[in-house]
Amino acid sequence: MKFCVGFLALMLAVPAVRADDSLAAVAEKVNPKVVKLFGSGGFSGLVSYGTGVLVSPDGYILTVAGHMLDTQDLRVHLSDGRRFHAKVAVIEPELDAALVKIEKAEGLPFFDVAEAAKAPLARAGDWILALSNEFNVATRDEPMSVQHGVIAAYSKLQGHKGVFDAPYSGDVYVIDAITNNPGAGGGVIINRKGDLIGIIGKELRNNLTNTWINYAVPIQVLAKFVTEGKAGKYKPIVKAKPSGGPGGYHGLLLVPNVVERTPPYIEEVTPGSPGAKAGLRPDDLIVYVDGEQVLTVTAFKEILAKTRTGTVIKLEIRRVDKNDAGGGDRLITVDLKLGDPPQTPAKKKAEEKKDGEKGRGGDKDKDAEKGRRGDAEKKEDAEKVRRGGAEIKK
Repeated sequence: MKFCVGFLALMLAVPAVRADDSLAAVAEKVNPKVVKLFGSGGFSGLVSYGTGVLVSPDGYILTVAGHMLDTQDLRVHLSDGRRFHAKVAVIEPELDAALVKIEKAEGLPFFDVAEAAKAPLARAGDWILALSNEFNVATRDEPMSVQHGVIAAYSKLQGHKGVFDAPYSGDVYVIDAITNNPGAGGGVIINRKGDLIGIIGKELRNNLTNTWINYAVPIQVLAKFVTEGKAGKYKPIVKAKPSGGPGGYHGLLLVPNVVERTPPYIEEVTPGSPGAKAGLRPDDLIVYVDGEQVLTVTAFKEILAKTRTGTVIKLEIRRVDKNDAGGGDRLITVDLKLGDPPQTPAKKKAEEKKDGEKGRGGDKDKDAEKGRRGDAEKKEDAEKVRRGGAEIKK
């Protein structure tokens, strides 16, 4: 009886805590630091919206690198309803991260990334909140979506989209919540105090299980990129050149790769080439290769370098037809069968020269053999003459 009374007294002494109140308060505290992004996209599989997080009071925003940033009309909606145009400041493909900047902004609420990076890594089992503009549920001053879950693991990212590996393969938090939805990339995961833990990544599948991965990149991984990027001192990570040959031949000449993220527009199509036979035209924009979005000229070349002669790849291109009454902007699917690389004039001339040298070498051998046979015949005739002279003397 005494035990029951003591236990009851202990329970009454502990104040009741309502989880919904505490989580709502944290979400309201963090929401002004997270922004909605709107840019390029709108095609099948390419959403035109996303999420970012303010990392400075003057308008620097950390988000994921992606097709949405490839536009001159990148827009940002703040939590108070204000709208700004933004420009890309720096991109790091190897981290799958980008910094964009809005102008004429000051005194904005933000996360101090350098300070957040000093904290120890979160552990498996830690509770987290995820804030993002998944599925484009929010515009202007509408609050972000909020999800509740735990960190399931801390491990290397082994992900892919389509048939290609993810650009980032470093350490991530694997999250026990369905966080990585369309538009969620660039959102945040925080602890129950509102401290920044990581940035939500893109939609990816696990290489080992082929299931969707819900993950976030630890802020400790991105801290240097953010700090140096804001200062204009960031130097891109140099990626080792992939091994292999030039890949299958397509006959497409893309626009000059003069900037960091040049979109893969076709400038010329070689007559009679596989590209010409597939119906590709100048000014076509390559959007997908075998179901995987291709953002840059460099990315397209890296993908094609892994192919071989005879491979059939499926390209989805955006084509603008000015004569089309329906607006002229459409997505077209073509099958491109790669062929053998054509011989360059220099290579062809070198091979002809080599063949010619082989031919001349054979003629010389034949002449030498004829010469040896002639010398032998002359010696034989001389021997006959000596024998004949000896018989006459007898």
